[in-house]
Amino acid sequence: MIVTSAVRHAAAGTAAVLFVLPVPAATASPVTSVVPVTSAASAVSGLPGASAASDASGASRREPTQPVRHHVDPARLDRKGTQVQPLPGAPSVPSLSALSWVVADASSGEVLAARNAHRKLPPASTLKALFALTALPHHEPSEQHTVADSELTGIGDGSSLVGVKEGYTYKVSDLWNGVFLSSGNDAVHVLAAMNGGWESMSRQMQDKARSLGAMDTHVVSPDGYDAPGQVSSAYDLAVFGRAGLQDPEFTRYCSTRYADFPAGSWSYGIANTNRLLTGENGVARYPGLLGIKNGYTSNAGNTLISAARRGDRTLVVSVMNPQGGGGLAVYEEARELLDWGFEAVEQVQPVGSLLPAHTKAAAGADSRAVSVPREGAAAKAAGKAMAVGKAEAAAKAEAVGKAEAVGKAEAAGNAPRGGAEAAAVPGKDSAAGAAPSGASVGLPLALVGSACAAALALWARRRRSVDRVS
Repeated sequence: MIVTSAVRHAAAGTAAVLFVLPVPAATASPVTSVVPVTSAASAVSGLPGASAASDASGASRREPTQPVRHHVDPARLDRKGTQVQPLPGAPSVPSLSALSWVVADASSGEVLAARNAHRKLPPASTLKALFALTALPHHEPSEQHTVADSELTGIGDGSSLVGVKEGYTYKVSDLWNGVFLSSGNDAVHVLAAMNGGWESMSRQMQDKARSLGAMDTHVVSPDGYDAPGQVSSAYDLAVFGRAGLQDPEFTRYCSTRYADFPAGSWSYGIANTNRLLTGENGVARYPGLLGIKNGYTSNAGNTLISAARRGDRTLVVSVMNPQGGGGLAVYEEARELLDWGFEAVEQVQPVGSLLPAHTKAAAGADSRAVSVPREGAAAKAAGKAMAVGKAEAAAKAEAVGKAEAVGKAEAAGNAPRGGAEAAAVPGKDSAAGAAPSGASVGLPLALVGSACAAALALWARRRRSVDRVS
């Protein structure tokens, strides 16, 4: 029993010191945790150092090598005319009549090609994509709302409507179907009233645009109705489309082709006005189309944000104001851009990025094309390494807790006096608890010896006390 008690005291002190002290190898060498993550991103993005990262991780890579991304002029998308950097064998960019357009990879945000990307033009109802990004998170789809007359005032003449009526009660999901499918300005007015009112909604949308890096957009009328000073750009519309695809609710609404809209005790069918999605009125449906939003006003002409998926690749395209081909040209020109993008995606170098400036800076300060890596072998290896690190940290914390519990149990049973526990279990303010990350191995060993000696001295003192009492 004497030996057991002594060993228990020594073990408690030793375990506490060992687990409270930082491990020098983990804290003094940040390269071991940073390099795999950076290398994984570089390998998948096609940046230099990809092969080295693959060898270091031991991962067997079977993915096709992507073209090396060269430096991208950050002002390139500000230039007039068509911007594209084809590699040998790349297909030619289609010649279109639109004043402005953008083709981008929805996953990475890389702009594959563009024409007058930042030209400021009226957006028409494509601005409803920004409205949805701003207002969608504030109300659950099943929430019900009874429409007041004041919520339907101020709707512009000639606006597209879904048929919202004063005094009727609608689910929020019904109103969003009215926004996306029928481009209903009446539904927009009601949802805006539910989110602070028309002026407040305009400010919220403006703030949202800036947070996404869309600097060309100026919001005056949240429904996209023509208003003095209201502009956006093909670049900004592509940003809104890409952001929308990251929200499952947004994606569900914008890709819905048909829905029932309530009208009191009955309902009627509504169809999405995006003809690439429905394949109606002389426009063939585009395979894999995810929808998003179309628009038209007399001032803006026809505008469109489209996205489509083919295999594991998703592209987003924006087209503003085609100058020829009639009202259906916006769909056919978007079709040509999607076809070109899927064919050219590995055969062009990006000319820009849809990511906000702060995200670009975080992804890499060398002004290379920003790329969001897909989960390959190196990325998975990096993730596993991080998981192991977290598990070790959790185990360490648990062990410290157990050691402290042992010390407290001994204190309760033997009622030590003075500051004996401090020698066995360092507190938050103790020298051991505050050891710097670069501590040498000798320091822990010395403290372990001191802890053992203190624990044995404590045990001997208690034995003498017991002998005197007995």
